[in-house]
Amino acid sequence: MNAGIKVFAPATVANVAVGFDILGFALEKPGDEIIARFSDTPGLKITKITGAEGKLPLDVHKNTAGVAALKLLEYLGEEQRGIEMEIHKKMPFGSGLGSSAASAAGAVMAVNELLRRPLDKRALLPFAVLGEQVADGAYHADNVAPSLIGGMILIRSNETLDVHRLPVPAGIHATVVYPHVEILTKDARDVLSNTVSLKQCIHQTGNMAGLVVGLYQSDLELIGRSLNDVIIEPQRALLIPHFHEVKERALKAGALGCSISGAGPSIFALSANSRVAEEVGQAMKRVFDRAGIRNDLFISPINQEGAVKL
Repeated sequence: MNAGIKVFAPATVANVAVGFDILGFALEKPGDEIIARFSDTPGLKITKITGAEGKLPLDVHKNTAGVAALKLLEYLGEEQRGIEMEIHKKMPFGSGLGSSAASAAGAVMAVNELLRRPLDKRALLPFAVLGEQVADGAYHADNVAPSLIGGMILIRSNETLDVHRLPVPAGIHATVVYPHVEILTKDARDVLSNTVSLKQCIHQTGNMAGLVVGLYQSDLELIGRSLNDVIIEPQRALLIPHFHEVKERALKAGALGCSISGAGPSIFALSANSRVAEEVGQAMKRVFDRAGIRNDLFISPINQEGAVKL
């Protein structure tokens, strides 16, 4: 059988505390692998899914990777081209690390590579977002964009996918702890209030602006002061056991800031360097260990490449 094209798409941290639906960054690992190859049978088919047995459909119209690839093929006028796709989930499912986004990003890149790159990476973004929309019903790129193109990404407008890469000071590392407690993105959105006070808006806007300035000026103290979510975190923290203790331990261990990764239950922290990131990770992990909650620890610089052909 033709080996086809294999693509790795990384996990991501969305929102980054103060940028709900408009900010996200990519990790080095974990991530998903997508394999695409030509087939003699017309149309796109998903032939295999590993790592999420029984949780994801093989139907291309119901699968995030399938929808993303199908939308790309329709745009290119290649929807009758025979293509088989395999999805190898190598990251936690329902973890708040952009699992569905990684599959969608990997799928469009794999198919694009198979067709000898008719589009550049950024042009693939709309199709990946349409695929990820299948998972939670929302059209937002804070996971998909960094998984596809890498880096720390600001989405000025999700509707028009006006996305921009922000600089990241040298040495900054992310620590992510994933407690084995499943929280679906839809459920995490359902707990959110539709109203925000003027005071909250002013506070959050100042923090978001401060984070952007801190990133551009490599001002770690400003970054730390700005990583303070006063709107989403207080509402979602109740869904994550021991969240406040984990955050307290992370900050005491030297993290610049700590908050919920995406919809949770994963919790992320940013640190000035890898040594601090390791210490922060152990401090966060100990809270869950003592509570008897299985957990995974990931420590990573900001991944500047995004999805890559293997």
